[in-house]
Amino acid sequence: MELRQLRYFVAVAEELNFGRAAERLLIAGPSLSQQIKALERDLGVRLFDRDRRSVSLTPAGTALLPHIRAVLERADDVRSRAARMSGSEPVRLGYVSWLPADPVARVSAVAQLHVDAWVAPSHTQAARVSSGGLDLAICWVCTDDLERHGLNARLIGADRLYAVAAGTDPDAVRVRDTAVLCSDDTASWLQWNVYAERLARDTGAHAVRISDSGITGSGFFDHVRRSPRPIVNCPKSQTSSVPSDLVKRPLVEPRVYWTWSLVWRRDETRSAVLATVDALTDGVGDLGIHDPDAWLPEDDPHRR
Repeated sequence: MELRQLRYFVAVAEELNFGRAAERLLIAGPSLSQQIKALERDLGVRLFDRDRRSVSLTPAGTALLPHIRAVLERADDVRSRAARMSGSEPVRLGYVSWLPADPVARVSAVAQLHVDAWVAPSHTQAARVSSGGLDLAICWVCTDDLERHGLNARLIGADRLYAVAAGTDPDAVRVRDTAVLCSDDTASWLQWNVYAERLARDTGAHAVRISDSGITGSGFFDHVRRSPRPIVNCPKSQTSSVPSDLVKRPLVEPRVYWTWSLVWRRDETRSAVLATVDALTDGVGDLGIHDPDAWLPEDDPHRR
């Protein structure tokens, strides 16, 4: 029996709907169902009566619910006390190009957060966390990266990407009618190349190999001017101003998302680091990435 299984039980008991509970918990429905069945086996009682139309608590589930809530409240209290005791411990965070608002202030009650000045690509930051050079990093990862480096990931942010085109037409454009750039400079753009190639494969966007590293900045805009198709932007330029002779165009069919993961070592035991993870990701939600018309790579750790 694990605390997360107890939290899953409470969520289903409050929603009385496995689908809504799974959305609330940001996990897949089948996984939630399996965890509830495992909890029922551990406890030796059936907690829910369920059929295709409804879910209801059994008498045992009803009787146990207040006790399980009390256990979770005590666990939260222990975690909060430990976090307060570790509030003076330094935690080092690396990132690529995006940070949530006021990260230092958000974790001030649980740790002294130091945002590392070395801004590096996603694969570099993930490797630094794995080797112990960083405690946490905000980066783009796929499930293979997490397995290779022994990391956990939690969703902390997401960018909906757009296209940039020559002219003044601001209308939405289908992804299959766009181009996406891949760079020969794999030292800088390894993770972007992986993402871009999967986007092209899944949606029909036209992959264009470039040798000048013009994924962002003035080089990117020069590629747009020469391209017969709108070009998908890179999240490193998500908030960049577009020159007056070019225009941003929303991507549709599908809507394209890039996720930012907060990663930490799976064997991490320091309460300050774990409390920082909770503080930075509290209330994030799904940010639109689970909408029916949203696209994520198939091995994105946050895809359902």
